[in-house]
Amino acid sequence: MANAYTPGLTVSGDITVRRTRRLPIKGEVLVKPGDEVTPEQVVARANLPGALQTIKLADKLSIEATEVKNFFQLKEGDPIAKDQVVAETKGLFGMFKNTVTSEYEGTVESVSEVTGSVLVREAPIPVDVKAYIRGKVADVMPEEGAVIETRGAMVQGIFGIGGERVGTIHVAVSGPDQVLHADNIHEEHRGKILVAGSGFSFDALAKADKLGVVGLVAGGVRDNDLIQYLGYDIGVAITGQESTNLTLVVTEGFGYLNMAKRTFDLLHSLEGKEASINGATQIRAGVIRPELIVPLDLGAAATAAAGGGGELKIGTSIRVIREPYFGMLGNVTELPAQLVTVESGTEVRVLKAKLEGGDEVVVPRANVEIMAG
Repeated sequence: MANAYTPGLTVSGDITVRRTRRLPIKGEVLVKPGDEVTPEQVVARANLPGALQTIKLADKLSIEATEVKNFFQLKEGDPIAKDQVVAETKGLFGMFKNTVTSEYEGTVESVSEVTGSVLVREAPIPVDVKAYIRGKVADVMPEEGAVIETRGAMVQGIFGIGGERVGTIHVAVSGPDQVLHADNIHEEHRGKILVAGSGFSFDALAKADKLGVVGLVAGGVRDNDLIQYLGYDIGVAITGQESTNLTLVVTEGFGYLNMAKRTFDLLHSLEGKEASINGATQIRAGVIRPELIVPLDLGAAATAAAGGGGELKIGTSIRVIREPYFGMLGNVTELPAQLVTVESGTEVRVLKAKLEGGDEVVVPRANVEIMAG
């Protein structure tokens, strides 16, 4: 039986998103406020202490614990290599020597005359925190991390699995009521985030995993398909740490459920754009929703013109990439030369455009992209 949920999720074509990227322990922050970052860029780095290993030297040499420092050939703080000779008895007449080699690589942390053991700290484990979304560094927490900010489209889901990934959006079905099947998925979808309608079959899920699809976004997911894919029954309280090859975001609930038309239309308008996706879900205190974030290019019109993609002039076909007219098509009717003060208090250049519905509107020039002819 299908179960739908209506938790008031965010589905917006134009929203400012901030994500805090924090290290688990103190380390080094590699960016500064104002820096532009890419999703895969490392913004902070730390080293987790390596595992502490024990060499039972007294036992191996058959000596008293108080004698270990007389035989151990290194001192605290020295590097130690695996299979390195670290202690040796004199033997009898130079024969029958008892030799001890290290089973570990790292640094000598301590030599105990109480236990007769040597403690070896293995190499530190590097921990990198990436930006996750394309945007700018809004703030820095010294030795801890950074806050990344972007403006763009965001779709939150009710449930998801899998961690943070980045891919290109591709709508793989014809409508929000369509189920994604295996024969809809092809080799060229490797690295893509596929948008389904009401759900996806288990065969589609398995094929997407095998082909290297980055993520799947759908209205619903069937419990049995999820259990079969993961190999176990997952709890819905906290997710995101699953060992999977792709990330799932479900927008409506469990079962086959039509994706909301507004959500599907928004995703369809984002076809071919780079998106960050995260299936992490937490429904207890400190609610975390799975999400898909698509940074939008504020300079799209200028970039297109500079690259020969078209000139912004009377009659130019444009698409609005900001609310309240997000996704609407139209033609430029006027290009006022004077700056206009918008709601935020900023002075910007604007244009007038006649939209497909017949309305003539005024929008900032940065809020449109030129449509290829």
